[in-house]
Amino acid sequence: MSDASINKIGKSTVPRTAISTSDEHSITIRGEDLCRDLIGRISFTDYFSFLVTGQKPSRGDAMVLDACLVAIADHGMVPSVQAARMTYAAAPDALQGAVAAGILGCGSVILGASETAGKLFAEVDAEAKGGDLQAAAQKVVRRMREAKQPIPGYGHSLHKERDPRVNRLFEVAREAGTSLRFIEIAEAVESAIPAIVGKELKLNVSAAIPAVLLGTNFPLRGLRGVPILARTAGVIAHLVEEAESPSGFALAYQATRELVYEGPEARK
Repeated sequence: MSDASINKIGKSTVPRTAISTSDEHSITIRGEDLCRDLIGRISFTDYFSFLVTGQKPSRGDAMVLDACLVAIADHGMVPSVQAARMTYAAAPDALQGAVAAGILGCGSVILGASETAGKLFAEVDAEAKGGDLQAAAQKVVRRMREAKQPIPGYGHSLHKERDPRVNRLFEVAREAGTSLRFIEIAEAVESAIPAIVGKELKLNVSAAIPAVLLGTNFPLRGLRGVPILARTAGVIAHLVEEAESPSGFALAYQATRELVYEGPEARK
């Protein structure tokens, strides 16, 4: 799918899909019978890849995708989890609303940086044209710096050295035998940053995910979906805990307790 196909009003008046269809007796997914060929015969990770790409992943591709899903599923009381827990505390009858509240903030800072980093790596790859990756990385990072754009996937508020998930995901990719091209690009960008940005910013998991996934059959277009799917699992876990051991109102109370009002005083 090219970028040109997005946000265009075309002439077609017939909705189309190659993903699924069904009749009175069967359900077909990407040309396979759901009950006969898929249920009980394929893992959810493989199935997710199959749904997105239309092809069953190789063992190595599935290993890498599965590792990424595990790596990003939960990271504590991050803003998305707090939003979900406070929403559930206010409306415990609507689990789906609380899950949605935890996912709706997927953007350039939370969860969405994997897609943005993937686009950065694709730009470096195109710039290199099979040649010097280090020079290409320096050129792209300098261009972003001049445009006052952040370097997505680098730096972490807690992990000042590399995010520990990064090296493990890279190890899985090597064990899986998938392409390491984008790992090399990610590391070239990391080494280019200090001289251009003026400080060291180490790889975090948001850069590691595209670095390993772009070496598999998974498409750039689907990258944001990986942390969304993974974090959904983590949010559901937090909401089950919230139902049994509530924290939502405590989070709201703490925010109110620490709140500093800076507006004008009321007229007397």
